[in-house]
Amino acid sequence: MTSLILKSQLIDGKLLDAESTFDSYNPATGELLGRAPDAGRADAETAIAAARRAFDTTGWSTDRELRLRCLRQLHTALDEHREELRELTIAEVGAPRQLTHGPQLDEPIGIVTFYADLLETYEFTEDLGETESRGQRHHRWVEKEAAGVVAAILPYNFPNQLALAKLAPALAAGCTVVLKGAPQTPLTTLALGELIAEHTDIPPGVVNILSSSRAETGEVLTTHPDVDVVTFTGATATGRRIMAAAADTVKRVFLELGGKSAMIVLDDADFVKAAMFAAFTICSHSGQGCALTSRLLVPRAEHDQIVRLVAAGMERVRVGDPTDPKTAMGPLISEQQRDKVDAMVQRAVEAGATLVRGGRRVDPGYFYEPTLLAGVDPDSEIAQDEVFGPVLAVIPFDDEEDAVRIANNSRYGLSGAVHSADEERALRVARRIRTGTFSLNGGNYFAPDVPFGGYKQSGVGRESGRSGFEEFLEEKSFARVVVREQS
Repeated sequence: MTSLILKSQLIDGKLLDAESTFDSYNPATGELLGRAPDAGRADAETAIAAARRAFDTTGWSTDRELRLRCLRQLHTALDEHREELRELTIAEVGAPRQLTHGPQLDEPIGIVTFYADLLETYEFTEDLGETESRGQRHHRWVEKEAAGVVAAILPYNFPNQLALAKLAPALAAGCTVVLKGAPQTPLTTLALGELIAEHTDIPPGVVNILSSSRAETGEVLTTHPDVDVVTFTGATATGRRIMAAAADTVKRVFLELGGKSAMIVLDDADFVKAAMFAAFTICSHSGQGCALTSRLLVPRAEHDQIVRLVAAGMERVRVGDPTDPKTAMGPLISEQQRDKVDAMVQRAVEAGATLVRGGRRVDPGYFYEPTLLAGVDPDSEIAQDEVFGPVLAVIPFDDEEDAVRIANNSRYGLSGAVHSADEERALRVARRIRTGTFSLNGGNYFAPDVPFGGYKQSGVGRESGRSGFEEFLEEKSFARVVVREQS
């Protein structure tokens, strides 16, 4: 892209600039792509005040028809500007073009329609019938209402998907939102604010979208007393700090955090198919996905054979220019992230893992070769800590019981996979793994109608599906005395 991209924040219905800006870079070239407003404490407080006013003093939270109309308008705007968003996503996120036709853009646009459809049919009232107490009959029911002001904080890896997975259900529920994009991908998220401001009837203050490189901005969003709900996707360490910060005001906190998911290849599996699946999965968006299976558990007797098959699969992954439709893997998001990935690989080799392929930087840009480590100790750093890069750790196991033990030997519990010729056997193993999602023989669970989230330190709550909608609702219970007419 030759021209510098400039985007504005959406605050209280207006597209505004901040007093200062910060730079966004194209990770495929390392070149400056654009500048984004660098929101500070005052901007965050203004956005929260606007969201609070819109929730407390307008009919947004109770007007289902208005919310439905606005969600339909948002979907239309996203669809009509799809190609502009695609080019921006490729340039700023480093996502290969082919990935934007899936989870980086096209599939996320469908999230808005899913929640609009759910809003049309959802029953916000549940009748609990009558009961007798203290000599009287009482009729009870439950009404579900919007939880309030939502602070939504995004990571850089799938900014379109994550923005809409938080925004659409919150708006459908009747909440108002302050959404902060990741400092590495601010322009992509700010573009959403422009579409809302210019192409929808969403009232001022209902949606506010900020960009910031400052820690203080996130701190305001997670501690301000006028924020009722915090939804965050990102690193587990940051999630722990957010949970602690929100405790003073007892906010509802929804966290989608890290993962170190295991793919188990049982001894009766199709090794060729499983190896190809493992190789291409870890290279998806350069391994920058919290639910990607970054541990490959294989029978000890078949370890070397499967390693060779995975290495051959990685050789087939086309790495390069993300604008090329044939490219399967683009760059990492930044030089800092590439340094982190490379350092973890070097430490793994020093700790005894065998570097089968990869382990090298590729310039220009922030590329890193698909990397395969074999004979990995299940207790080592590379097997326990999230890498967020195209690095697969192969761990041998002795039997099925050992495989389950190794898979569960993690502080994370986000996802997992198993391959077996016997689907019932695969399902028995899957049910023993403590994770929130699971793939059997390559099955894909990721869709707008499927709840997504993790066990243990992979998070709290669920995103997507009906569960993701109900994260943004409160329940209020009612009872009235039933007066019977005298006959």
